[in-house]
Amino acid sequence: MKAYAMLKIGEAGWIEKDRPKCGPNDAICKPLAIAICTSDVHTVWEGAIGDRHNMILGHEGCAEVVEVGSEVKDFKPGDRVLVPAITPDWNSLEAQAGYSMHSNGMLAGWKFSNFKDGVFSEFFHVNDADGNLAKLPDSINTVDACMLSDMVPTGFHAVELADVQFGDTVLQIGIGPVGLMSVAGAALRGASRIICVGTRKICQDAARKYGATDFISYKDGSIEDQVMKMTNGKGVDRVCIAGGNVKTFEAAVKALKPGGKIGNVNYLGSGDYITIPRVEWGVGMGHKDIRGGLMPGGRLRMEKLASLVTAGRLDLAPLSTHVFEGWEHVPEALQLMKDKPADLIKPVVKFSD
Repeated sequence: MKAYAMLKIGEAGWIEKDRPKCGPNDAICKPLAIAICTSDVHTVWEGAIGDRHNMILGHEGCAEVVEVGSEVKDFKPGDRVLVPAITPDWNSLEAQAGYSMHSNGMLAGWKFSNFKDGVFSEFFHVNDADGNLAKLPDSINTVDACMLSDMVPTGFHAVELADVQFGDTVLQIGIGPVGLMSVAGAALRGASRIICVGTRKICQDAARKYGATDFISYKDGSIEDQVMKMTNGKGVDRVCIAGGNVKTFEAAVKALKPGGKIGNVNYLGSGDYITIPRVEWGVGMGHKDIRGGLMPGGRLRMEKLASLVTAGRLDLAPLSTHVFEGWEHVPEALQLMKDKPADLIKPVVKFSD
């Protein structure tokens, strides 16, 4: 089969690979549409998870089932399905402990394009199909369905980690596609004020639609100073991080009230340590919680998030700004995500409506 892969750090290209084999609990799927993630950029050009050779890229997409194993009960060939970026092993001890995304090892629920071939291929393998696939509702198009793989659940997880409550003032750092879904999630959870860090107009316009109330730019001074000025020196109740680097936590801690919480879902692709300011962290006793987590995966998560779309509570159309048709556009779409032109939020390549 044809596939688009990481050849080595700094290089990606087309390869031929054998079609994956289906285990008794698994499924083989063919993509209906795929989306490019900044994580793919980190993986290829930063070597963020180490060197990989001929590893098929991609962890965002929706698909049609072409084969199922003998033990699969709820799916059959021909079913159109949502495919989460995180596909845990649901019988693992970690899953039983409530951390399925770390099943059989830290971050090991993230299989696609990490230690297992991803979805940028004519066929791909899904482990534990009954636990990880979800039916694609007829009312959700394939482009929007790609956003349910990763952007929506990751952005929403930042809000969960930060424990956003009714009436909270939230600082949102980063308003790319994940950050936009964090804005949407904070608004759905009842945040009264959402202050966003981000300068690209197309992202600001989308953030307003999702519930953002204010915008600041790191170009205008430190994030924390601007936040303190906007909040009359009080700071914010919650911080959601979906962008930045290992130094971003310094601004987040400084802008946060005592008793506040930080939820990070940003993929830190480089650097050895994060920076936490000692004094503003209450010299270790400020009750300023920092939580970082990989999004939950699995079928139930997909079904619940899809229901927000089908019920009209979440509009995903603003995210997909560049939509292509045909396999030949995969390299172009990946390069777009690397370059991030001013008019880009998310590129999608579709093969079916």
